[in-house]
Amino acid sequence: MTVRPTLPIDPELDLTISRIIKAPRSAVWRAWAEPANFERWWIPAPARCQVVALDLTPGGALETRMSEDGGDFGPHLSGCFLAVDMGERIVFTNSLLAGWRPAEQPFMTAIITLADHPLGTEYSAHVMHKNGADRTMHQNLGFADGWGTVAAQLAALVERQA
Repeated sequence: MTVRPTLPIDPELDLTISRIIKAPRSAVWRAWAEPANFERWWIPAPARCQVVALDLTPGGALETRMSEDGGDFGPHLSGCFLAVDMGERIVFTNSLLAGWRPAEQPFMTAIITLADHPLGTEYSAHVMHKNGADRTMHQNLGFADGWGTVAAQLAALVERQA
């Protein structure tokens, strides 16, 4: 595993969440890398996720749709992977679309890190916003509950598989 410097957290612009997942990093990585697995945890249940594109390479697309009521799927996230370090780190943003094309309404960039832990994997999400208003809006929209719920769903999925 390559040791990368940790970016400082700016409490005015950033939100973070972390948890210990009782499964190996390889299982957590597969949950990110395989669309069928990704759909099972990425959006808080009972809403459902549909992966439109998951090209886990720098410049690759990350596009999901969601259904809150079991009906039609609507837009959820359109973004671009900025950095992908196999088994260790995923950086994505909705400020860009696939192929590094600028997005109309940039909102956030997220750094997902996976590290070995005596119980399995330390999973961390560091979500950065362009201004304090966007950070506050994300927090008020339920960042802690939403990202916490999907981290718990990810843990439940991979811990069952491990």
